[in-house]
Amino acid sequence: MGYLLFVSLLWGFSFGLIKNQLSGLDANFVSFVRMALAFLVFLPWLKLKNVPRKGQLLLIGAVQFGFMYIAYIFSYHYLKAYQVALFTIFTPVYVALLDDLLKHKFNPVHLSVAVVSVLGTWIIVWNQATDKILWIGFGLVQISNLCFALGQIFYRKYRGRQTRLIGEIQIFALLYLGALIVTGGAALMTTDWSQLTVSTDQWLTFVYLGIVASGLGFFLWNFGATKVNAGSLAVFNNLKIPLAILVTLLFFGEQANGWRLLVGGMIIIAALWFNEQKERQQLNS
Repeated sequence: MGYLLFVSLLWGFSFGLIKNQLSGLDANFVSFVRMALAFLVFLPWLKLKNVPRKGQLLLIGAVQFGFMYIAYIFSYHYLKAYQVALFTIFTPVYVALLDDLLKHKFNPVHLSVAVVSVLGTWIIVWNQATDKILWIGFGLVQISNLCFALGQIFYRKYRGRQTRLIGEIQIFALLYLGALIVTGGAALMTTDWSQLTVSTDQWLTFVYLGIVASGLGFFLWNFGATKVNAGSLAVFNNLKIPLAILVTLLFFGEQANGWRLLVGGMIIIAALWFNEQKERQQLNS
């Protein structure tokens, strides 16, 4: 659980950085550079000889990181940073429902916890959802949410069925390679390479987003996802939103209602605590 909390803090900076530093660049190029840097970081540890079902990892990475980032980054052309954060509140519901679907059973606790975490996040940002919602941006974020949820669930399933002893760090480059293929193909089609200019500040932003937020962050997130149940994973998918708002308040000069941030954050934490208590009761029964 500590891994998921640490990554949530890392990702708290991403919303403001993308909107303030990279919004003028082609979305597919931004996605491609992030995945390229993440892939290069983990390439030295890749052990292809020992990796079972390599194609599954490529496909998981293509969906969770590749198609997710294409939709996610492109949504910034239609939405403000806080709106992108707002529309990610549905991710935990997708995580809970997809996990139950794959297990062919319904877990009301997981779904309830996911819905409560959505409620907590909505309290924080509800006044920002006005009649001027840009539905194209909303749709792109939902595609991104669904891709990220699918990747998390299938990665947990992959690791759960794996019989060979192999560490996370030895396989993660394959996930980023799958994403790199998708984002690279998209960038080749949409980026105007002859007119492309990237400033020093933008390259520094890429270093943080590609190596730290994407490279290290996704590795720790997927590793942490294998250590918790689907309900806790769903809640942590929303915990990054109040953290992101807190970061924008402290570092990017944006404004938010402090009381709603406190109340919404406490609801999310309460949902996490409730889920953990239920899991312990089931284990002890």
